[in-house]
Amino acid sequence: MVKFIGAHVSASGGVENAPKNAADIKATAFALFTKNQKQWFAPALSAVSVEAFKKVCADCGFTAESILPHDSYLINLGHPTDEGLEKSRTSFTEEMKRCEILGLDRLNFHPGSHLREITVSECLTRIAESINIALDKTHGVTAVIENTAGQGSNVGFEFEQLAEIIEQVEDKSRVGICIDTCHAFAAGYDLTTDAACEKTFAKLDKTVGLKYLRGMHLNDAKKTLASKVDRHETLGNGAIGLDCFKWLVRQPFTDNIPLILETPEPERWPEEISLLKSFI
Repeated sequence: MVKFIGAHVSASGGVENAPKNAADIKATAFALFTKNQKQWFAPALSAVSVEAFKKVCADCGFTAESILPHDSYLINLGHPTDEGLEKSRTSFTEEMKRCEILGLDRLNFHPGSHLREITVSECLTRIAESINIALDKTHGVTAVIENTAGQGSNVGFEFEQLAEIIEQVEDKSRVGICIDTCHAFAAGYDLTTDAACEKTFAKLDKTVGLKYLRGMHLNDAKKTLASKVDRHETLGNGAIGLDCFKWLVRQPFTDNIPLILETPEPERWPEEISLLKSFI
């Protein structure tokens, strides 16, 4: 039973700094942005930076299965307008290519939003089509859909919506999901007790399939169950509580995937990582 536990660390100054930053907090997994997440496009990764990233990862014991890169927050693969959709698809494909160049095998992303201009089903179809386009233009990188909290017009907060996207993806071997505990809780899936966790993840398995799980974000929640508000909290200090995280790290389905903290106090990440390791 191998557990990869870490946090979303900074890649400021170059992607090669991310694995070092992860190792400094005793992480065995990490997430990163491969470019500025607030910009649509970025200069190509230099050969020097790519080789440095691979070397530091190897030196620190990180492999592709323990790393969960995240795309830009600007991207909306379900955008209702042709212009917005095309820009998002081009940017997303570029991000997939960056992962491929770095030797990474997955890219985590928020599915998208209908902006109240098209139906939910039309939005989900656009997202699936966007994934198909990106997979056709890249090799070896899995598109990992993250569940959302259901804020505003965002889709992907119901497990059925994740299943609907996957159903329309042509290459099922290169699509997966990342479950964020705060988002699931905010969307209405109870995680406060062992029994609640068992029920929620049994539903996920039946609706989507745990075989598609390629990573998790372990975050407590500032707001109450079904709030539809995405506000992360330090583990044990929120409405979910520690029992959920104890339960999760002991499950076989969390073996060999990145388990990533996105909690709001980075200075506490070493403590939280140590806590999660102690639960195993």
